[in-house]
Amino acid sequence: MDLKLKKVKNKVTNKLAEQKKIYIFLIIVMTIGLILGIIYAVVLNKSDHNLVTTSLDSFFTSIKNNDIDYKSALINSLIGNISFVTFIFLLGISIIGIPLIIFSLASSAFIFGFSLSSIIYTYHFNGILKAITYLFPNQLITLLISLFLGFYALYFGIKLFKYLFRGIDINLRSSMKRYIQVYVTVLLIFIGCSFIEVFLSPALIKLVV
Repeated sequence: MDLKLKKVKNKVTNKLAEQKKIYIFLIIVMTIGLILGIIYAVVLNKSDHNLVTTSLDSFFTSIKNNDIDYKSALINSLIGNISFVTFIFLLGISIIGIPLIIFSLASSAFIFGFSLSSIIYTYHFNGILKAITYLFPNQLITLLISLFLGFYALYFGIKLFKYLFRGIDINLRSSMKRYIQVYVTVLLIFIGCSFIEVFLSPALIKLVV
């Protein structure tokens, strides 16, 4: 009995250690992406900076003047978020999807860092308030939940690889059920974030523009 409990304990310990390594790896990847995004926004040449400034001015002006097509914006946001979540989910059930999961998370962090840095670089002190209202809470939530989904996609992909190519026995049905539950949960959160992005974020931005 003691030997059986020890085996179960070792199995759980090894599982937690593996999960921790994956989380740490993804956090490092996303941190690198975030830093690169921040740096890239600063080192752009003058013409690219002007293009970014024009785009930001147009964006904030349209919000200030309430010149927003909420229906179109909501549809585009929903399509983008649902596509992203589904894309990551599908990558998790394909062996070749593991590198793409890592790249997708790094890209999401890069875009977040680029947006943050661009707004602050363009508008200076006032840009801090604009960046906060634009990126929080919607963009930050989606970034963190992307990490959560990316972890499960990567973890499931690794388990599937071990099952198919290394003959390691796993409860594939149970793992798949859990993975689908994560997918649905994340999908619902991202759908909620679309409504926040379209209806709440502009209201917050209006307070500082």
